[in-house]
Amino acid sequence: MLKEMALNQFMNRRPECINSLFGLNVGIDSQLEGTVMGEQERITPQLQEQLQRLQQLQQTLEAVVAQRQQLEMESIEVNRALTELGKIPEEGLVYKSIGSLLVRAEKKKVEDELVERKELLATRISVLQRQQTRADERLKELQKSIQNQLRPGVQQQE
Repeated sequence: MLKEMALNQFMNRRPECINSLFGLNVGIDSQLEGTVMGEQERITPQLQEQLQRLQQLQQTLEAVVAQRQQLEMESIEVNRALTELGKIPEEGLVYKSIGSLLVRAEKKKVEDELVERKELLATRISVLQRQQTRADERLKELQKSIQNQLRPGVQQQE
């Protein structure tokens, strides 16, 4: 009973957006439903450690997703700016924002800066995507391990 309460308390604190974002339908919560445990059972130190790692992985995954989304939004803005710059004649006036000021700039220089920024953003987004994939895989493995500890006689289906 104590094990079930502690796990439910832990799982209620986790961000639900991670499960819905990646379609993680197999959750520890569903595995706990209907589980009858003796009052004497306690969460093992190994299980506590795994639960802490699970929570840390979820937080890491959430941070990586947020960073990636932010960079993707910035990339969209850069693409829009490049599109608009393409519509301006070479001799047209171009201003760029520096802090709270708009400063006159050469169109070619601004385009070059935006293209460089776009490439940098693409690289960072791909790195974050790989980190997200790895964190998601580790999260699934850890969830499976925890589920196997909760129900050692039952093999989990994917």
